[in-house]
Amino acid sequence: GRIVIEKRRLGSNGPNVGCLGYGAMVLEGYYGVSGDEQAVGTINRALDVGMNMIDTADAYGNGHNETLVGRAIAGMRQRAFVATKFGIVFDESESGTDVPTGWGFPLKINGRPPYVRKALNSSLKRLAVDVIDLWYAHYADPATPIEETVGAMAEACHAGKVRYLGLSNVTAEQVRRAHRVHPITAVQFEYSLWRREAEAELLPTLRELGIALVGWSPLGSGFLTGTVTSLDKGDFRQNNPRFAGENLEANRDRFRPFMMVAKEVGVTPAQLALAWLLHQGQDVFPIPGTRHAERVDENAGAADIHLTPELLGRINELARPGLAAGATLV
Repeated sequence: GRIVIEKRRLGSNGPNVGCLGYGAMVLEGYYGVSGDEQAVGTINRALDVGMNMIDTADAYGNGHNETLVGRAIAGMRQRAFVATKFGIVFDESESGTDVPTGWGFPLKINGRPPYVRKALNSSLKRLAVDVIDLWYAHYADPATPIEETVGAMAEACHAGKVRYLGLSNVTAEQVRRAHRVHPITAVQFEYSLWRREAEAELLPTLRELGIALVGWSPLGSGFLTGTVTSLDKGDFRQNNPRFAGENLEANRDRFRPFMMVAKEVGVTPAQLALAWLLHQGQDVFPIPGTRHAERVDENAGAADIHLTPELLGRINELARPGLAAGATLV
């Protein structure tokens, strides 16, 4: 039978959603080709196993990803908790502020109220829904006070077009300022065994305010699956310093002990990496993405793995903060 993962409360003011969400960005070919039919099937599988928080963004595939998600949930809207983001400008005629990413290219970000409203209507249309369950500002716009961006987002809540608000790739200080304008339910930030910076300041702040942490790239962009030995020419991860040059090889050496623990426990490295995250607190929601339905099942299996305090301690030691070679990104 299929695994249905446990639900957890998303932030102190949020709903109950599956403890693992599904990250749909990977369906856009950033990590290899995926056909639309297969993509829809994979999203449906995620819903089947209880990964009901489907995470997308208007920037993924230039709007195509939201359209895909809309197709996948058509006729089963009640089963899906739809999360999307706005703020990355991909329309040449729109203005914005360049934000460096550490990926070798900047992103143009716009958080001004008129743009916020325009982005909302476009997302609703592409997703073919009346309401977005969780709506994130993808990045903070350095040229716009975060209070103004969140103020415009809050209007969407009052208008009944959005249920809950989120922020992505922000600092603890920005979260505090935003949360004073309107309750923030979730903050999305990269969090995994190879990127643990969130633990220093962000996570304690979120806990103080009752906000969930949604961890993107919980498998280190696939590195923690233990299957990445080299990258193809067109692979999006060529831009990631941790996969570049000699770093990939160095990281494979550094994380070998962690991979051995997975073998010892009898689970895959991906399952162990996700289980570790789920054990960091009831308020941590990893959103692994995959193009394959059978990998959805593998990821869901991580929700059933119990790690003893002793084993958690060992993993913490073997994959301590700062272990990965290569600059950290945003």
